Amino acid sequence: MSSLTYDLTLAGLSVGSAAALTGIGLIVTYRATGVLNFAHGAIAMVCAYALRQCVVEWGWPLWLGAAVTLLVLAPGLGVVLERFVFRPLSVLGSDPAQTLVASIGVFVLLVGGAALLWGQGARDDAPELVPDEPWGQLAVVLVLAAGIAVVVRRTRFGRRLRAVVDDRGLAVLGGIDADRVAAAGWAFGSFTAGLTGVLLAPYVRLDPYGLPLLVMEVVAVAVAARMRSLPVAVVVALGIGVAQSQLTRLHPTGWAGPLVQAAGTNLFVVALLVAALVVPGVGARDALPRPAGARVPTPPPGAWIVAGVLFLLPLGLAGRDLHTSVQVPALAVILLSLVVVTGRGGQISLGQAAYAGLGALFTALLAAGRFPGLPRLPEPAALAVAVVLVAPLGLLTGWPAIGRRGLAPALATFAVGVGVSRFVFAQPYATAGLSLGRPAGFDGDRAYYVLELLLLAAALTAVHALRRGRTGRALAAMRDHEAGAQAAGVRVPSLKLLAFVAGAALAALGGGMLGMGLRAFDAAAYDPVRGLLWFAAVVVLGADSTLGALAAAALLVGLDAGTRGGVAAALIGVLAVLVGRFPGGPHQALRTTADRLRPRRAATLTPTGTAARDLLRPRPAKPGRSRGAPVPAGATRVSEGRGATGAAGATPGTPPARATRPPSPASPLLTTRRLYARYGGFTALDGVDLEVFPGRVTAVVGPNGAGKSTLFHCLAGTLRPARGAVLLAGRDITALPAHARTRLGVARSFQQLAVFPSLTVAENVRVGAEQGRVADPGAVERTLRLLGLDGPVRARHAAGLPTGTLRRVELARILAGAPRVLLLDEPAAGLDTAEVNALARVLRALAADGTALLVVEHDLDLVAGLADVVHVMAAGRIVASGPPGRVLDAPGTGAGR
Repeated sequence: MSSLTYDLTLAGLSVGSAAALTGIGLIVTYRATGVLNFAHGAIAMVCAYALRQCVVEWGWPLWLGAAVTLLVLAPGLGVVLERFVFRPLSVLGSDPAQTLVASIGVFVLLVGGAALLWGQGARDDAPELVPDEPWGQLAVVLVLAAGIAVVVRRTRFGRRLRAVVDDRGLAVLGGIDADRVAAAGWAFGSFTAGLTGVLLAPYVRLDPYGLPLLVMEVVAVAVAARMRSLPVAVVVALGIGVAQSQLTRLHPTGWAGPLVQAAGTNLFVVALLVAALVVPGVGARDALPRPAGARVPTPPPGAWIVAGVLFLLPLGLAGRDLHTSVQVPALAVILLSLVVVTGRGGQISLGQAAYAGLGALFTALLAAGRFPGLPRLPEPAALAVAVVLVAPLGLLTGWPAIGRRGLAPALATFAVGVGVSRFVFAQPYATAGLSLGRPAGFDGDRAYYVLELLLLAAALTAVHALRRGRTGRALAAMRDHEAGAQAAGVRVPSLKLLAFVAGAALAALGGGMLGMGLRAFDAAAYDPVRGLLWFAAVVVLGADSTLGALAAAALLVGLDAGTRGGVAAALIGVLAVLVGRFPGGPHQALRTTADRLRPRRAATLTPTGTAARDLLRPRPAKPGRSRGAPVPAGATRVSEGRGATGAAGATPGTPPARATRPPSPASPLLTTRRLYARYGGFTALDGVDLEVFPGRVTAVVGPNGAGKSTLFHCLAGTLRPARGAVLLAGRDITALPAHARTRLGVARSFQQLAVFPSLTVAENVRVGAEQGRVADPGAVERTLRLLGLDGPVRARHAAGLPTGTLRRVELARILAGAPRVLLLDEPAAGLDTAEVNALARVLRALAADGTALLVVEHDLDLVAGLADVVHVMAAGRIVASGPPGRVLDAPGTGAGR
């Protein structure tokens, strides 16, 4: 027994050493560049193939092939990726989602390229670089880890690396070449990937799909180390490797036996699931609001006609061509699930292949009468029940995504996809002997294709319903600016769950259709690598476009059927890696190029046309007569709707005098009691008491770091204080989230604009009206008139509008929800003098109408002309309070002008 334990420990150390190499490479790349390199496994696979090509095919000596592969090819590949793929993204300041798409694009491109060059079959003749014993590999791991620690802590380059990691922009201003640091990080990360690949290749299946996925499964060691600590990654990798090896001696019996054995042989997958779902803070930085060009243009009706004709063409085919075409509508339904989750909901989901596979598996089990607790069902009923059973499983990925942003949902969904593949699809107890027929009357390919078209039409209708109306606007708001959507009253957690559940249902429907089309359950059709390919295809061809999903399905099936396998993956990979060069996507680049090349000629009118224009042009309205007169940019029309009192009398360039208001009411509307908040060891709020009265403007001023933003977040519901209470009209709302407070009447603005660029101005305002405190059918039109947005600008998308107009759009969205308390965070940021004066008039009108306003502002002139009460904060406390004339000019308060 001791000999067996020793042998298994050695085997575990060998596996753990390879996993540790992967963890080291991922952590170094992430710390140098901020990129979680999903292409790490693909780089390992390419290097393993390259070494085999040099040694086996070309007859090179092993040492020469290893030197060229590990010292030239691997680091060179990393430098090329940094220079041409990821550096453009860093220059553009892209969010983690765009970087993730590029990383997956590199993965898909390398996998597709390897399939084209070396074929899709597995190879078992990879050269052995290190003998089959752990000591050599373990020595390599320890030397690398120690060397990196010395470099990071003791050398000039290490100090530069730490500076770039802490603050890249500040490091650049300090004279550090951040691009060179990033290139070095990528070169080293690719070197470790190549070393991992050549060490693993002799002992595992060497093929374009298996090895990359195997390497990516061990990303758990880097996640467990929170992408920071190399010693933790090494210890975790070795520990999991030894534990997995020791568990192979277990042979449990009974119904749980196969599952326990599967867990024992896939312990890294279990670790990935646990790490992705439990470990906090991995890649969790907020994604930036989507760029201005994020909206996918609505395709003209002619495009849908062309798509309909193309999807009907296979009805005229026969034989193998028709049989291949059967896969297209089914795959289109699967890809539509990504349109709902990623395109409209803005959530990264890399596990849709798992739900598609579960849909096919459950349909086969139900049709065969092998599903526990349910009788045998005919195929149509089996498909419908499978969709119902799989849809709630969308919570597996939706629930972890509720409180996480950035890369954390990507890791969680990828982990779920790999887990389902390993523990369900790859287990004989679940899939052995399964066959899947077609519904009665649709056994032939042509008849079944007609049925698929009907189901595809139903799926398109469902997706269209989710992308339109109140739910569609809420989903788009959540995608464009999650914090802004919460502030508008959107129930973001519930909406995320809805997106994932609907996506799981659509994926299950498409998966069942695909299984019936193939007449069998094929686990390879729902491999996690295929899920990454689907995600990349939908994103690059228009994530929010149903037409893009149809085109992606036809492209993926058609290219792989008509050419060598891997062409589709290579093409999608090329398009995905171009996301840094063309931020709006390749299709947007083509549109821009076509617009530039199109000849332009100034239009001129004939004399008759000029006379007609003069007759049709409306006469200018006299001042004070027309309620519909256009408002100049930056001005605000406050004579309409509520709250016109006190708006007149201001001249540009000077703050208007404060309007006369009724005496202060006896009871405050919003109150804080002894608020405390801490960040690590720093006290941001130290027993803050504050009262905000209706009909009054309360201002909070103070130096940076005084605690103003923390207080604001506690009031808005985006941060829960450590102690203390927040009361609204006497009700304790301390534990309520932001969207719940909005529905009670506490609304907020953002220092950095919180508008939804893919929605029109009117749609932005409608989101606030639909999700606000009261339902008022006339709120949208009244608010648009109040803020001078009722002209042609109402139909323009928020993307590309000037800052002053966007401030009015944000304020209009807030007011459409009829708030009782309005929290304004730096409302004058980015506005010119005329726009500030117009904003001040609107805010006074709101206060005169009974709204309670709290303003956090650095413009003390605005505060002096606007506020009734000013509170000065310093070191987390309110150090002075009173009328602005007394407080702002008082010495020692830190707020003097």
